[in-house]
Amino acid sequence: MRLQILFTDRVGIAQEILAVLAARLLDVVAVEVDPPHIYLEAPGLSAALYPEVREALMQVHGVRRVTELAMLPGARRRLYLDALLAALADPVLVVDDHGTVVVANPAAAQACGLSEDALAGRTLAELTGDAQLAAAVTAPGDRLPVREVQFGGQPYLLEATALHEAGGHVAGAVVTLHAPHRLGERLSALQNYSAGGFEAILGHSAAIRQLRQRAARVAQVDAPLLIRGETGTGKELVAHACHAGSRRRDQPFFALNCAALPESLAESELFGYAPGAFTGALRGGRPGLLELADGGTLFLDEVAEMSPYLQAKLLRFLNDGSFRRVGGERELRADVRIISATHRSLEDMVAAGSFRQDLLFRLDVLQLYVPPLRERREDILPLAQVFIERACAQAGRPRARLSRAAAQALLANPWHGNVRQLQNVIFRAVTMSDRSVIDVDDLELAGAATAPAPELGDEQVTSLHEAVERYERALLQRLWPQYPSTRRLAERLGTSHTAIAARLRKYGIPGGGTP
Repeated sequence: MRLQILFTDRVGIAQEILAVLAARLLDVVAVEVDPPHIYLEAPGLSAALYPEVREALMQVHGVRRVTELAMLPGARRRLYLDALLAALADPVLVVDDHGTVVVANPAAAQACGLSEDALAGRTLAELTGDAQLAAAVTAPGDRLPVREVQFGGQPYLLEATALHEAGGHVAGAVVTLHAPHRLGERLSALQNYSAGGFEAILGHSAAIRQLRQRAARVAQVDAPLLIRGETGTGKELVAHACHAGSRRRDQPFFALNCAALPESLAESELFGYAPGAFTGALRGGRPGLLELADGGTLFLDEVAEMSPYLQAKLLRFLNDGSFRRVGGERELRADVRIISATHRSLEDMVAAGSFRQDLLFRLDVLQLYVPPLRERREDILPLAQVFIERACAQAGRPRARLSRAAAQALLANPWHGNVRQLQNVIFRAVTMSDRSVIDVDDLELAGAATAPAPELGDEQVTSLHEAVERYERALLQRLWPQYPSTRRLAERLGTSHTAIAARLRKYGIPGGGTP
């Protein structure tokens, strides 16, 4: 039986209380003192003997109340702590001020292949191979900066919080280890919580219905997928849907825009980097998207903009699933499905020597084509209505509707920026107008429409790639004076400002560095 005794504190009262039980030959196996309470566990105390013992305890000077107790507070705390540690999927170690493990959870035991009892007494230096780690985690201060360590032969990101005694002395630390794929699951959940599945691909046209049907089939096949389509058609939305419809749906989904970063940054984002790989790198290194997405899907947008060097590294990963971090020597492996997208003709780029043919063959196992908005005009007005509702909700204003003239103007517009351009036009109209009916003037389609195509002239061209480049150069030279910033010109053409900046530099158009 367990007892809770409320008392008025005085010298010797605990000894007198224990003497009452000793006089009746009752063995006390646990005592916890937390004034004004004493908690006792006496297994031999029966229900029949309890009234007599209670009466004797109440005769002790200072004892105010004696009651039965289901569980001692310390035992209850240990039970809950054990349950808490067992519920944590990440390895957790509690170490003393010398870096010796005092407590370890089951995840830590599983990660290093030892039992929880065998882990106790081991040092951080033994477990990680880092002789300086114990001093770092128990250094004065509340939290150690995140660093990478090897634990059980696998890389983990380590977080440590020092434990301080009342006087400020560091008594140890709590060490938490995060596997890269576990971090990837959490980051992906935060980034993609509302991405949606095939229902997010809006439209009722035959082309969109066919796209949804085909996408639902290829989503089930665990092979690389290449999504083709013009800028602004919703290729990333389709990639999200294919991930949500695959067997990897419960695993991470990450996206990397290959046109948005220079080669060095794109490489470290994709493959990660080892400790000390370059100036400014985190001391412990950093996992890349391939490690974070292990078991899930990685979407490579604008894959045509990938440099030849990165193309070679990606090809190697697609061949055998292995890669090395930037500055690293260890071979790593990851199980990741690659979905890529482009608005360019990769076949023409292969012919021009700017894209690897063997990489194209590895990326283009399965293929989807997202039709431009002009090829499914019956979807324009339903999409516009959806965007109006979203914009009104975001702006906190009553629902608006399109006038007949505005609807006709939307149907007549060429929509070279596709769904993204339509969404931007609607959002701007809803934001800038207070009227309940959106009219033609509110749409500002004159500024959103594409300029007439420049003439190529009669000169001979040797390839389609050359003709496209000449057209692109002439178009940018014509529009730059009207939209003299990369962001304004990007909005005008329905693409990213980084893509516009890259093309302005490519063609040597003056002023192309202005954001």
